[in-house]
Amino acid sequence: MIPKEILEKVRRIELSTRGLVTEVLAGEYHSVFKGRGMEFAEVKEYAYGDDIRNIDWNVTARLGHPYVKKFDEERELTVILAVDVSGSGEFGSNQLLKREIAAELCAIIAFAAIRNNDKVGLVMFTDQVEKYIPPRKGKKHVLRVIRELLYFKPQNKGTNLSEAIGFTSRMAKRRATVFLVSDFMDENYETQLRILRRKHDVIAAQIVDPLEALDIDAGWLELEDSESGELIAVNTSSNRFKTLYITNFKREQAAIREKFLSMGIDSIEINTNENYINPLVQFFKMRNQRRKQRN
Repeated sequence: MIPKEILEKVRRIELSTRGLVTEVLAGEYHSVFKGRGMEFAEVKEYAYGDDIRNIDWNVTARLGHPYVKKFDEERELTVILAVDVSGSGEFGSNQLLKREIAAELCAIIAFAAIRNNDKVGLVMFTDQVEKYIPPRKGKKHVLRVIRELLYFKPQNKGTNLSEAIGFTSRMAKRRATVFLVSDFMDENYETQLRILRRKHDVIAAQIVDPLEALDIDAGWLELEDSESGELIAVNTSSNRFKTLYITNFKREQAAIREKFLSMGIDSIEINTNENYINPLVQFFKMRNQRRKQRN
């Protein structure tokens, strides 16, 4: 049985995101994430101004008059939320943990999706795929997705992005929009990510915490790796430590961004000590503006 506090948190997320989705994101979402294309609706007799490229020659020959194919936009989308629930998600130096930020971010995306009558699916992973919920429509389904994100207890703590991305590729038979939500503290997932990118629209949402850079002066600290359990003592007051660690951390973050850019994958960086709404809204606006420029 799901604890009462989890149900209350789900309700709070639903209420807090409803206005945002209605007033800000719904229109942007509809504009940014178009359907799979145009689907055949019917044939009709040719009229002046119709595109001759749409003439149905079989029907035209049979009836002796030109007929054209009529198409409607295939609006329905499939949105897949592939979410990292490994041990590193239990870290947070502010009010919310990285995993809680990920859950609220996914809730907003999911509510925007069902408002546009799209399907939403969920993949939760650590160093293995822990749970898969096939894409479906409806508010009841989305509330289940959010409950799972908040309540689910993963068996493992490690991270294997390659395994999760490969699983998502196999499950998503038709083109989908995949939000890959993680801190991306892993290696050797580039091959699977390229394969996923070839067929699907992939968006990387990276959840980061400023304390992970250890840009503080707090003397000696004993730190525990949330995934491996390894303990290490570091002197955060040491200039040499700061130079080496912080420089390396920034280099790794830049490498992650460059990786996405080289694959043509859009990315959003969500910082736990900032309002996550602003980066999401800016991302939607950027995508919408880019779409308009292409058209």
